[in-house]
Amino acid sequence: MTTILVTGGTGTLGRLVTERLRTDGHEVRVLSRHAQPYAVDLREGGSGLEAAVAGADAIVHCATSPRGGDERAAEQLIAAARRAGVPHLVYISIVGVDAVPFGYYRTKRAVEKQVEESGLGWTILRATQFHDLVAQVLGGLSRLPVLLLPAGVSDQPVETAEVAERLAALAAGAPAGRVEDMGGPEVRTFRSLARAHLRAVGKRRPLLEVRLPGKAYRAFREGHHLTPGHAVGKGTFEDFLKARSGNPR
Repeated sequence: MTTILVTGGTGTLGRLVTERLRTDGHEVRVLSRHAQPYAVDLREGGSGLEAAVAGADAIVHCATSPRGGDERAAEQLIAAARRAGVPHLVYISIVGVDAVPFGYYRTKRAVEKQVEESGLGWTILRATQFHDLVAQVLGGLSRLPVLLLPAGVSDQPVETAEVAERLAALAAGAPAGRVEDMGGPEVRTFRSLARAHLRAVGKRRPLLEVRLPGKAYRAFREGHHLTPGHAVGKGTFEDFLKARSGNPR
């Protein structure tokens, strides 16, 4: 039996990675700030982290925070993994982190570099944004009387469970370096995604596309966060919305 540590194992992705690994027969340790017995703030490290990595055959690093601290967390995790002799570190990143000058993307790319230079065996998977995040963003925007959208921007959302399945398979295998990107099945305009979301939640909102300033917006508009050549996901955004609502139609 393989022992695999999942950081951020109670989060949207980490929870599904944990379930998949356990279904496949692995012993899984879940690390997060509140999950016993490995309740650890990765930014601080400590004895809890040392216990979590001890004897692990692989680590799947899903823990992340848009509020900051990812680089410090990766530093602590990598140092502990080195001391414990963990042979394989798997990291989930985002398509376009090396091409979109957006703050969170820059952080993800910095962590990629830490993993690559860690001296550990490593695997990095970049995926497009999850259906969950797109729905969350559109849900927030639709609270306003007019739903404002970034003009000219498309997205390629992917089903979180499919990414979790891919990560679980990678964790059970040998270090593979940077593997092929994983994208959702369709490149969609934000307008079409917004319309699908509004139909699913039973709202009516006028849509207004707005051109935004800055290099990051230009990179998103040019599609650097998309990977149409790797549209390997199966579940569509509509599939996700139907499953979330419990409506089989």
